[in-house]
Amino acid sequence: MASWRRSLPSLPLFGLLSSFILLQSSHHVARAANIVDNAHHSLIRKPTSSPNVLVFQEAPSFRNGEACGSPEISPIHISMTLDANYLRGTMAAVLSILQHSMCPENFEFHFLCSRFEPEVFSSINATFPYLRYKVYRFDSNRVRRKISKSIRQALDQPLNYARIYLADMLPIHVNRVIYLDSDLVVVDDIAELWEVNLEGKVLAAPEYCHANFTKYFTDLFWSDPSLAKTFEGRNPCYFNTGVMVVDIDKWRKGGYTQKVEEWMAIQKLKRIYHLGSLPPFLLILAGNIKAVDHRWNQHGLGGDNLEGKCRSLHPGPISLLHWSGKGKPWLRLDSRKPCTVDHLWAPYDLYRLSTHTLDE
Repeated sequence: MASWRRSLPSLPLFGLLSSFILLQSSHHVARAANIVDNAHHSLIRKPTSSPNVLVFQEAPSFRNGEACGSPEISPIHISMTLDANYLRGTMAAVLSILQHSMCPENFEFHFLCSRFEPEVFSSINATFPYLRYKVYRFDSNRVRRKISKSIRQALDQPLNYARIYLADMLPIHVNRVIYLDSDLVVVDDIAELWEVNLEGKVLAAPEYCHANFTKYFTDLFWSDPSLAKTFEGRNPCYFNTGVMVVDIDKWRKGGYTQKVEEWMAIQKLKRIYHLGSLPPFLLILAGNIKAVDHRWNQHGLGGDNLEGKCRSLHPGPISLLHWSGKGKPWLRLDSRKPCTVDHLWAPYDLYRLSTHTLDE
């Protein structure tokens, strides 16, 4: 393992993020214990069995501040899906979380994958040699026949539905988890989101009550009184399932996985929505979640689900940037046709051949 360390370049503000709370570089470089036994700690590892797997630079690592509790006593659980097609995004997301945390050694990552890919695990081990993480295989057959075609093929992938089954997959001692998509970066200490008071709710996320809620469901849904009445007694608002704090115990005891599956079964019989795994969450929980500040999900930076056109940042403070939608920052940067907001993702890109990120 290399005995020297690199530091990340300062993040460009581009005049857009004057309200960001960026942590100063007070974290000293160190290594946290990894759950996985790494056989080789090289600066860069290129998997030999698959030449198509991306190669990443080794990330700096960060030491807990003096006020942090023990990782065993005060763990922060983060869950994400793990897929070779989105690995570049996952690497950037993990780096951003660690870089901006006061207690980076307290994170335990829970990666959900549809198949075990040794090359992907090798990339994680080489990029984050001491990251504490576990990997769980999600059985795609559990949802494959339940999935209805949506407006974008990426939304139809079984792994996109794995978040529904967190309570079935995570260890029993994990009673709360932050679920994150792979197309985002965190620019604040996510411990603040972790510590949100759920006030008895099963889920916390930013709510967007100004959005046209009716558009998330078809005319067939709204014209059927037996279906539309599901929102009676609630003031339903849109929320994005790419950033959620979930009470796993409450989810399990409340049978929410089964409730989601029931709506998916109705969707197979009647076309009541268009957007993958999101609408069932809205049907069950919209208007009954703990709302958190909008700065924790500046979503939609990938544009819409059809064309992925560029979008500007919404006004106000930002703690998390989310490229939900069709456009992904790494693809647009590589095409040399990036949107302005994509340059905010670039400093976290650990892809070895990137010309817009770290120097070797």
